[in-house]
Amino acid sequence: MDQLNNAFTLFLSLLVEAIPFLLLGVLLSSLLLMFIDERKLVAAMPRNPFLGALVGSCVGFLFPVCECGNVPVARRLLMQGVPTPVAVGFLLAAPTINPIVIWSTWVAFRDQPEIVVLRVVFSLAIATIIGCVFSVQKDLRPILQPAVMRSIPSGYKNPVKDISPLLQSGSFLLGEGGQPIRMDTTVMQGSLAAATASKPLNYRLNLLLENMVQELRELGGVLVVGSAIAAAIQVLAPRELILSLGQGPVASILAMMVLGGVISICSTVDSFFALSFASTFSSGALLAFLVFGPMIDLKGVGLMLSVFKTKAVIYLFALAALLTFLLTLLINLHVS
Repeated sequence: MDQLNNAFTLFLSLLVEAIPFLLLGVLLSSLLLMFIDERKLVAAMPRNPFLGALVGSCVGFLFPVCECGNVPVARRLLMQGVPTPVAVGFLLAAPTINPIVIWSTWVAFRDQPEIVVLRVVFSLAIATIIGCVFSVQKDLRPILQPAVMRSIPSGYKNPVKDISPLLQSGSFLLGEGGQPIRMDTTVMQGSLAAATASKPLNYRLNLLLENMVQELRELGGVLVVGSAIAAAIQVLAPRELILSLGQGPVASILAMMVLGGVISICSTVDSFFALSFASTFSSGALLAFLVFGPMIDLKGVGLMLSVFKTKAVIYLFALAALLTFLLTLLINLHVS
């Protein structure tokens, strides 16, 4: 009974700390989706591979989405005609390089500010490097799903005109008169902000509310499950096992990378999950969870397969895992 009480207390504490950041992240993401015309942003993207990957990695400051939403946005950017390094950089870095996640990480680890700084630096470096690697692939056909490739505008200059068969199913909002608006289709044609610019303000606010409710339903469930798993591990797992894994410079990193990929918790609140392991796991291991988890997790891999072919997703996974392991191992070796 004591174990159950402890687990429930830890579970509630994680939820109470994390929910405000989830709400703020959903609100900001929805505001940008509804009121920012991203086609203008696409036109300003650099074509240089390194600059493109670096800028794409920083676009998360303008489009603060977690790993639940970065794949659809990256797919949308590709179909709008942005260079591959920009899209790949955004795909990998956006869940971490955005103000909501940085703020929530600071709140969770304000006693360890180096965790906050290194999470940003490592995520930015890894996303930029992988974006540059993918820039070598001049012909996108071998790495993109055929349906996505057919929707990319000729010459990478004009917005998408035709709707891909990939988008025949997706997320919907209730529009004017109760008519459903298919989110992917509307945004692929340009942007939702541009498509609804002529509509009354109350109509756009209704869409904003619909989108927020939809995202909260999806992300809230993930948060609850992740918090429950974190609490259960802390209370039920043998303390000796956690300590043995947490202190080894290599084993601790591998364990937290696997945990980050399997748990698939939203990057907006994953720092609070990691905080529950701060007393037993090394700094490098915590960073491995905070850097690798948002880039590559189970639900994210499934979404990536709707854009990239299997071989490209494997390359993404392997490069992200290798770079994360090497960088965080340096931290563990330096600390020890």
